Amino acid sequence: MIYLDSAATTMQKPPSVARAAAYAVGHMASPGRGGHPAAMKAAETAFACRQAAAELFGVADPERVAFTSNATHGLNIAIRSLVSAGDRVVISGWEHNAVTRPLHGIGAEIITAQAPLFDRAGQIAAFEAALDGGAKAVVCNHVSNVFGFILPVEEIAALCRERGVPFILDASQSAGCLPVRQDRLEAAFIAMPGHKGLYGPQGTGLLICGSDPAPLLEGGTGSASIQQTMPDFLPDRLEAGTHNMPGIAGLLAGLRYVRARGPEAILRRERELTRRAARGLAGIPGVHLFVADNPGEQAGVLSFLMEGKDCEEVGEWLGQKGIAVRAGLHCAPTAHRTAGTLESGTVRVSVSDFNTPAEIVCFVRAVSELART
Repeated sequence: MIYLDSAATTMQKPPSVARAAAYAVGHMASPGRGGHPAAMKAAETAFACRQAAAELFGVADPERVAFTSNATHGLNIAIRSLVSAGDRVVISGWEHNAVTRPLHGIGAEIITAQAPLFDRAGQIAAFEAALDGGAKAVVCNHVSNVFGFILPVEEIAALCRERGVPFILDASQSAGCLPVRQDRLEAAFIAMPGHKGLYGPQGTGLLICGSDPAPLLEGGTGSASIQQTMPDFLPDRLEAGTHNMPGIAGLLAGLRYVRARGPEAILRRERELTRRAARGLAGIPGVHLFVADNPGEQAGVLSFLMEGKDCEEVGEWLGQKGIAVRAGLHCAPTAHRTAGTLESGTVRVSVSDFNTPAEIVCFVRAVSELART
Protein backbone atom coordinates (compact mmCIF):
# COMPACT_ATOMS: atom_id res chain seq x y z
CA MET A 1 0.00 0.00 0.00
CA ILE A 2 1.10 3.56 -0.77
CA TYR A 3 0.18 5.42 2.40
CA LEU A 4 -0.62 9.11 1.84
CA ASP A 5 -2.80 9.79 4.90
CA SER A 6 -0.24 10.91 7.47
CA ALA A 7 -2.29 13.97 8.47
CA ALA A 8 -4.58 11.42 10.13
CA THR A 9 -1.81 9.26 11.58
CA THR A 10 1.69 8.33 10.46
CA MET A 11 1.17 4.61 10.08
CA GLN A 12 4.75 4.18 8.83
CA LYS A 13 6.98 4.68 11.87
CA PRO A 14 10.62 4.14 12.81
CA PRO A 15 11.16 0.48 13.81
CA SER A 16 12.41 1.70 17.20
CA VAL A 17 8.86 2.82 18.08
CA ALA A 18 7.35 -0.66 17.87
CA ARG A 19 10.34 -2.17 19.68
CA ALA A 20 10.05 0.33 22.53
CA ALA A 21 6.30 -0.19 22.90
CA ALA A 22 6.70 -3.98 22.91
CA TYR A 23 9.47 -3.79 25.51
CA ALA A 24 7.28 -1.64 27.77
CA VAL A 25 4.47 -4.21 27.67
CA GLY A 26 6.70 -6.82 29.27
CA HIS A 27 8.97 -4.72 31.45
CA MET A 28 7.18 -1.59 32.74
CA ALA A 29 4.50 -1.20 35.39
CA SER A 30 3.04 2.19 36.40
CA PRO A 31 5.17 5.22 37.32
CA GLY A 32 4.68 6.46 40.86
CA ARG A 33 3.03 3.22 41.95
CA GLY A 34 5.92 1.51 43.72
CA GLY A 35 9.66 1.35 44.25
CA HIS A 36 10.16 -1.99 42.50
CA PRO A 37 12.19 -2.19 39.27
CA ALA A 38 9.20 -2.37 36.90
CA ALA A 39 7.66 0.79 38.40
CA MET A 40 10.99 2.60 38.51
CA LYS A 41 11.70 1.74 34.86
CA ALA A 42 8.31 3.18 33.96
CA ALA A 43 9.02 6.35 35.92
CA GLU A 44 12.40 6.78 34.25
CA THR A 45 10.90 6.29 30.79
CA ALA A 46 8.05 8.72 31.44
CA PHE A 47 10.47 11.39 32.66
CA ALA A 48 12.80 10.79 29.72
CA CYS A 49 9.85 11.33 27.36
CA ARG A 50 8.89 14.60 29.07
CA GLN A 51 12.51 15.71 28.97
CA ALA A 52 12.90 14.90 25.25
CA ALA A 53 9.70 16.82 24.48
CA ALA A 54 10.78 19.78 26.64
CA GLU A 55 14.09 20.02 24.79
CA LEU A 56 12.46 19.76 21.35
CA PHE A 57 9.71 22.29 22.10
CA GLY A 58 11.56 24.85 24.22
CA VAL A 59 9.98 24.10 27.60
CA ALA A 60 12.11 25.05 30.61
CA ASP A 61 10.53 22.58 33.04
CA PRO A 62 9.81 19.01 31.79
CA GLU A 63 7.10 18.66 34.44
CA ARG A 64 5.03 21.18 32.49
CA VAL A 65 4.74 18.57 29.71
CA ALA A 66 1.65 16.46 30.47
CA PHE A 67 0.71 13.21 28.75
CA THR A 68 -2.66 13.07 27.00
CA SER A 69 -4.38 10.44 24.88
CA ASN A 70 -4.32 12.68 21.76
CA ALA A 71 -4.37 16.35 20.76
CA THR A 72 -8.15 16.53 21.20
CA HIS A 73 -7.74 15.53 24.85
CA GLY A 74 -5.15 18.26 25.35
CA LEU A 75 -7.23 20.90 23.58
CA ASN A 76 -10.22 20.08 25.77
CA ILE A 77 -8.08 20.59 28.89
CA ALA A 78 -6.67 23.85 27.54
CA ILE A 79 -9.98 25.30 26.39
CA ARG A 80 -11.91 24.30 29.50
CA SER A 81 -9.15 25.72 31.71
CA LEU A 82 -9.56 29.18 30.18
CA VAL A 83 -13.05 29.51 28.69
CA SER A 84 -16.50 29.66 30.28
CA ALA A 85 -20.00 30.04 28.82
CA GLY A 86 -20.42 33.38 27.08
CA ASP A 87 -16.70 34.14 26.82
CA ARG A 88 -15.52 35.67 23.56
CA VAL A 89 -12.96 33.42 21.86
CA VAL A 90 -11.16 34.20 18.60
CA ILE A 91 -10.21 31.34 16.26
CA SER A 92 -8.88 31.10 12.73
CA GLY A 93 -11.02 30.00 9.84
CA TRP A 94 -9.03 26.77 9.56
CA GLU A 95 -9.84 25.03 12.84
CA HIS A 96 -10.55 21.35 13.42
CA ASN A 97 -13.60 20.06 15.31
CA ALA A 98 -11.22 19.36 18.20
CA VAL A 99 -11.33 23.13 18.76
CA THR A 100 -14.78 24.14 17.59
CA ARG A 101 -16.81 21.41 19.28
CA PRO A 102 -15.48 22.08 22.80
CA LEU A 103 -16.08 25.81 22.30
CA HIS A 104 -19.65 25.17 21.14
CA GLY A 105 -20.16 22.72 24.00
CA ILE A 106 -19.10 25.31 26.56
CA GLY A 107 -21.31 27.96 24.98
CA ALA A 108 -18.52 30.37 24.09
CA GLU A 109 -19.01 33.28 21.71
CA ILE A 110 -16.85 32.23 18.75
CA ILE A 111 -15.33 34.95 16.57
CA THR A 112 -13.62 33.73 13.41
CA ALA A 113 -10.66 35.69 12.06
CA GLN A 114 -11.37 35.12 8.37
CA ALA A 115 -8.73 35.40 5.66
CA PRO A 116 -8.20 33.75 2.27
CA LEU A 117 -6.29 30.50 1.93
CA PHE A 118 -2.49 30.92 2.02
CA ASP A 119 -2.81 34.64 2.86
CA ARG A 120 -0.55 35.02 5.89
CA ALA A 121 -0.63 38.83 5.93
CA GLY A 122 -4.41 38.79 5.70
CA GLN A 123 -4.56 36.27 8.54
CA ILE A 124 -2.51 38.51 10.82
CA ALA A 125 -4.72 41.50 9.97
CA ALA A 126 -7.86 39.47 10.62
CA PHE A 127 -6.66 38.42 14.07
CA GLU A 128 -5.62 41.96 14.89
CA ALA A 129 -9.07 43.27 13.95
CA ALA A 130 -10.85 40.51 15.88
CA LEU A 131 -8.71 41.09 18.98
CA ASP A 132 -9.54 44.80 18.96
CA GLY A 133 -12.98 43.71 20.15
CA GLY A 134 -11.48 41.89 23.14
CA ALA A 135 -11.18 38.17 23.81
CA LYS A 136 -10.93 35.73 26.68
CA ALA A 137 -8.65 33.48 24.61
CA VAL A 138 -7.34 32.79 21.13
CA VAL A 139 -7.21 29.26 19.72
CA CYS A 140 -5.36 28.68 16.48
CA ASN A 141 -3.92 25.74 14.61
CA HIS A 142 -0.40 25.92 13.24
CA VAL A 143 -1.12 24.05 10.00
CA SER A 144 -4.49 23.38 8.40
CA ASN A 145 -5.14 19.66 8.39
CA VAL A 146 -7.06 20.08 5.10
CA PHE A 147 -4.88 22.40 3.03
CA GLY A 148 -1.48 22.41 4.68
CA PHE A 149 -1.64 26.20 5.13
CA ILE A 150 1.01 27.29 7.65
CA LEU A 151 -0.54 30.02 9.74
CA PRO A 152 1.62 32.90 11.06
CA VAL A 153 1.38 31.69 14.64
CA GLU A 154 4.40 33.56 16.00
CA GLU A 155 2.86 36.85 14.86
CA ILE A 156 -0.56 35.84 16.22
CA ALA A 157 1.02 34.86 19.54
CA ALA A 158 2.75 38.26 19.67
CA LEU A 159 -0.61 40.02 19.15
CA CYS A 160 -1.98 38.01 22.07
CA ARG A 161 0.95 38.89 24.33
CA GLU A 162 0.55 42.60 23.53
CA ARG A 163 -3.09 42.44 24.64
CA GLY A 164 -2.70 40.01 27.53
CA VAL A 165 -4.89 37.38 25.84
CA PRO A 166 -4.05 33.69 26.47
CA PHE A 167 -3.00 31.85 23.32
CA ILE A 168 -3.72 28.15 22.70
CA LEU A 169 -1.87 26.49 19.83
CA ASP A 170 -3.08 23.33 18.09
CA ALA A 171 0.19 21.84 16.82
CA SER A 172 -1.41 18.67 15.47
CA GLN A 173 0.08 19.04 11.99
CA SER A 174 3.26 20.94 12.85
CA ALA A 175 4.89 19.18 15.82
CA GLY A 176 7.86 17.28 14.45
CA CYS A 177 8.34 19.21 11.20
CA LEU A 178 7.98 22.93 12.00
CA PRO A 179 9.47 25.04 14.80
CA VAL A 180 7.10 24.77 17.77
CA ARG A 181 8.83 26.58 20.62
CA GLN A 182 7.18 27.52 23.88
CA ASP A 183 10.11 29.79 24.73
CA ARG A 184 9.24 31.90 21.67
CA LEU A 185 5.45 31.62 21.63
CA GLU A 186 4.84 31.90 25.38
CA ALA A 187 1.53 30.15 24.79
CA ALA A 188 -0.92 29.36 27.55
CA PHE A 189 -1.08 25.82 26.13
CA ILE A 190 0.27 23.87 23.16
CA ALA A 191 -1.50 20.61 22.31
CA MET A 192 -0.14 17.96 19.99
CA PRO A 193 -0.70 14.29 19.13
CA GLY A 194 1.99 11.68 19.52
CA HIS A 195 0.83 9.64 16.52
CA LYS A 196 1.38 12.11 13.68
CA GLY A 197 4.61 14.05 13.14
CA LEU A 198 6.20 12.66 16.30
CA TYR A 199 5.85 9.10 14.96
CA GLY A 200 4.57 7.67 18.24
CA PRO A 201 1.75 5.15 18.74
CA GLN A 202 -1.93 6.04 18.54
CA GLY A 203 -3.42 6.97 21.89
CA THR A 204 -0.60 9.33 22.83
CA GLY A 205 -0.31 13.09 23.00
CA LEU A 206 1.37 15.96 24.81
CA LEU A 207 0.07 19.15 26.39
CA ILE A 208 2.60 21.88 27.10
CA CYS A 209 1.32 24.01 29.95
CA GLY A 210 2.41 27.63 30.02
CA SER A 211 -0.55 28.35 32.30
CA ASP A 212 -2.02 26.42 35.20
CA PRO A 213 -4.65 23.97 33.89
CA ALA A 214 -7.82 22.62 35.42
CA PRO A 215 -8.02 18.80 35.48
CA LEU A 216 -10.38 17.20 33.00
CA LEU A 217 -10.29 13.86 34.84
CA GLU A 218 -9.95 13.15 38.55
CA GLY A 219 -8.62 10.04 40.22
CA GLY A 220 -5.48 8.33 41.41
CA THR A 221 -2.11 9.85 40.56
CA GLY A 222 0.26 7.89 42.79
CA SER A 223 0.91 11.13 44.72
CA ALA A 224 -0.79 13.07 47.53
CA SER A 225 -3.08 10.08 48.03
CA ILE A 226 -4.51 11.29 51.35
CA GLN A 227 -6.20 14.34 49.83
CA GLN A 228 -9.51 14.08 47.99
CA THR A 229 -8.79 16.75 45.42
CA MET A 230 -6.38 16.52 42.54
CA PRO A 231 -2.78 17.57 43.27
CA ASP A 232 -2.06 21.23 42.63
CA PHE A 233 1.22 20.48 40.84
CA LEU A 234 2.06 19.33 37.34
CA PRO A 235 2.07 16.89 35.69
CA ASP A 236 0.10 14.92 38.31
CA ARG A 237 -2.80 17.39 38.19
CA LEU A 238 -3.64 16.27 34.65
CA GLU A 239 -2.67 12.60 34.74
CA ALA A 240 -5.33 10.72 36.68
CA GLY A 241 -5.29 6.95 36.28
CA THR A 242 -2.79 4.49 34.88
CA HIS A 243 -0.35 5.78 32.29
CA ASN A 244 -0.16 4.32 28.79
CA MET A 245 3.42 3.15 29.21
CA PRO A 246 3.69 1.25 25.92
CA GLY A 247 2.48 4.41 24.19
CA ILE A 248 4.82 6.68 26.17
CA ALA A 249 7.80 4.42 25.50
CA GLY A 250 6.96 4.39 21.80
CA LEU A 251 6.50 8.15 21.81
CA LEU A 252 9.93 8.59 23.39
CA ALA A 253 11.41 6.57 20.53
CA GLY A 254 9.50 8.75 18.04
CA LEU A 255 10.76 11.95 19.66
CA ARG A 256 14.31 10.66 19.52
CA TYR A 257 13.89 9.87 15.82
CA VAL A 258 12.63 13.40 15.12
CA ARG A 259 15.48 15.00 17.07
CA ALA A 260 18.11 12.85 15.35
CA ARG A 261 16.67 13.37 11.85
CA GLY A 262 15.87 17.03 12.46
CA PRO A 263 12.47 18.70 11.96
CA GLU A 264 13.98 20.88 9.23
CA ALA A 265 15.09 17.84 7.23
CA ILE A 266 11.69 16.20 7.67
CA LEU A 267 9.93 19.36 6.48
CA ARG A 268 12.20 19.62 3.43
CA ARG A 269 11.37 16.06 2.43
CA GLU A 270 7.63 16.52 2.97
CA ARG A 271 7.62 19.76 0.96
CA GLU A 272 9.61 18.17 -1.85
CA LEU A 273 7.12 15.30 -2.08
CA THR A 274 4.11 17.61 -1.86
CA ARG A 275 5.40 19.92 -4.59
CA ARG A 276 6.18 16.88 -6.76
CA ALA A 277 2.59 15.69 -6.32
CA ALA A 278 1.27 19.17 -7.10
CA ARG A 279 3.31 19.42 -10.30
CA GLY A 280 2.07 16.03 -11.43
CA LEU A 281 -1.58 16.73 -10.64
CA ALA A 282 -1.43 20.15 -12.30
CA GLY A 283 -0.85 18.43 -15.64
CA ILE A 284 -4.05 16.36 -15.41
CA PRO A 285 -7.13 17.92 -17.07
CA GLY A 286 -10.01 18.56 -14.70
CA VAL A 287 -7.94 18.55 -11.50
CA HIS A 288 -8.28 21.60 -9.25
CA LEU A 289 -5.46 22.04 -6.76
CA PHE A 290 -5.27 23.98 -3.50
CA VAL A 291 -1.58 24.85 -3.48
CA ALA A 292 0.38 27.83 -2.21
CA ASP A 293 2.34 29.94 -4.70
CA ASN A 294 5.06 30.22 -2.05
CA PRO A 295 6.25 26.78 -0.88
CA GLY A 296 7.06 28.28 2.51
CA GLU A 297 3.34 28.73 3.19
CA GLN A 298 2.42 25.04 2.90
CA ALA A 299 3.45 21.93 4.80
CA GLY A 300 3.13 18.30 3.65
CA VAL A 301 -0.63 18.37 3.03
CA LEU A 302 -2.30 18.89 -0.35
CA SER A 303 -5.99 18.93 -1.28
CA PHE A 304 -7.51 18.60 -4.73
CA LEU A 305 -10.81 18.09 -6.57
CA MET A 306 -11.57 16.33 -9.84
CA GLU A 307 -14.11 17.83 -12.21
CA GLY A 308 -17.25 15.72 -12.46
CA LYS A 309 -16.19 13.25 -9.75
CA ASP A 310 -17.33 13.01 -6.14
CA CYS A 311 -14.35 13.29 -3.80
CA GLU A 312 -15.46 10.31 -1.70
CA GLU A 313 -15.63 8.19 -4.84
CA VAL A 314 -12.15 9.36 -5.82
CA GLY A 315 -10.82 8.36 -2.41
CA GLU A 316 -12.49 4.97 -2.61
CA TRP A 317 -11.17 4.35 -6.14
CA LEU A 318 -7.62 5.20 -5.08
CA GLY A 319 -8.01 2.93 -2.06
CA GLN A 320 -8.93 0.06 -4.35
CA LYS A 321 -5.71 0.75 -6.23
CA GLY A 322 -3.74 0.44 -2.99
CA ILE A 323 -3.29 4.17 -2.41
CA ALA A 324 -4.47 5.51 0.94
CA VAL A 325 -5.75 9.11 0.95
CA ARG A 326 -8.60 10.79 2.79
CA ALA A 327 -11.65 12.37 1.21
CA GLY A 328 -14.51 14.42 2.64
CA LEU A 329 -14.54 17.17 5.26
CA HIS A 330 -11.63 15.87 7.36
CA CYS A 331 -13.35 16.76 10.68
CA ALA A 332 -12.83 20.42 9.73
CA PRO A 333 -16.04 21.94 8.33
CA THR A 334 -14.84 25.39 9.44
CA ALA A 335 -11.82 25.11 7.14
CA HIS A 336 -13.93 23.90 4.22
CA ARG A 337 -16.45 26.69 4.78
CA THR A 338 -13.62 29.24 4.68
CA ALA A 339 -12.17 27.76 1.48
CA GLY A 340 -15.57 27.36 -0.21
CA THR A 341 -15.42 23.54 -0.33
CA LEU A 342 -18.03 22.74 2.32
CA GLU A 343 -20.42 21.25 -0.22
CA SER A 344 -17.86 19.18 -2.10
CA GLY A 345 -15.17 18.36 0.44
CA THR A 346 -11.74 17.57 -1.00
CA VAL A 347 -9.37 14.69 -1.60
CA ARG A 348 -6.41 15.09 0.74
CA VAL A 349 -2.89 13.78 0.22
CA SER A 350 -0.58 13.98 3.22
CA VAL A 351 2.98 12.70 3.31
CA SER A 352 5.55 11.78 5.95
CA ASP A 353 9.28 11.29 6.17
CA PHE A 354 8.79 7.69 5.03
CA ASN A 355 7.19 8.37 1.64
CA THR A 356 9.26 8.25 -1.56
CA PRO A 357 9.26 10.04 -4.92
CA ALA A 358 8.40 6.74 -6.60
CA GLU A 359 5.21 6.52 -4.54
CA ILE A 360 4.23 10.01 -5.65
CA VAL A 361 4.76 9.01 -9.29
CA CYS A 362 2.45 6.02 -8.80
CA PHE A 363 -0.17 8.19 -7.12
CA VAL A 364 -0.15 10.80 -9.93
CA ARG A 365 -0.32 8.04 -12.53
CA ALA A 366 -3.40 6.60 -10.78
CA VAL A 367 -5.17 9.97 -10.68
CA SER A 368 -4.38 10.44 -14.38
CA GLU A 369 -5.91 7.04 -15.11
CA LEU A 370 -9.04 7.95 -13.17
CA ALA A 371 -9.33 11.28 -15.02
CA ARG A 372 -9.52 9.40 -18.33
CA THR A 373 -12.45 7.22 -17.23
